[in-house]
Amino acid sequence: MIYKVFYQDLPEEVPVRERTKSLYVEAETEREVRTKLADRKLNIEHIVLLDEEHLGYEQQSEYYKVENL
Repeated sequence: MIYKVFYQDLPEEVPVRERTKSLYVEAETEREVRTKLADRKLNIEHIVLLDEEHLGYEQQSEYYKVENL
C-alpha cells in the first residue's frame, strides 16, 4: 500500500501550510510509515492511505516518487 505523508522539515516549529511538503511511502500500516520515518526527525502532519483512484492521480504528477526506506 502507498501512503502520502504531509510533513514539515522543522519538527520544533508550528506547522505552516506554505511550508508543508509531501512524500510517498510504501508500507502495510500507518504505524509502519511512522517507524520508517522516525530517524528523519520530521514534523508529520498527516498520513493518508491512497486508494487506487487517488494513487492513479498522484502517479501522473512529476513529483511522484515512492521513498525507498
